[in-house]
Amino acid sequence: VQLQASGGGLVHPGGSLRLSCAADRSVRSIDVMAWYRQAPGKQRELVATIIIDGRTHYADPVKGRFTIFRDNAENTVYLQMNSLKPEDTAVYYCNAQKSYGDAWQPWGQGTLVTVSS
Repeated sequence: VQLQASGGGLVHPGGSLRLSCAADRSVRSIDVMAWYRQAPGKQRELVATIIIDGRTHYADPVKGRFTIFRDNAENTVYLQMNSLKPEDTAVYYCNAQKSYGDAWQPWGQGTLVTVSS
């Protein structure tokens, strides 16, 4: 599965941003899609996942602020990020498990989100 993350940028605290993850095939054929992030000097961490049946999971720091959703027609998974905080600053990566339990795909370039006043 080829994935391309985009949509990062500079935003003020409290602002919003929507990230996009474009897949090279129908996202309806992919069991799990996820967003990860890696802040400077820290390990990569899971932010959110969406399962093929629509169930979602969020890391505690982003619950209630971030939403992951699919647009099947556009083969894209989005991460809507609201009420952004400086600690959300990171490179955000999308990834996928074509079948549940498969290894994650090789990591792409990611998209940088900077939250700063």
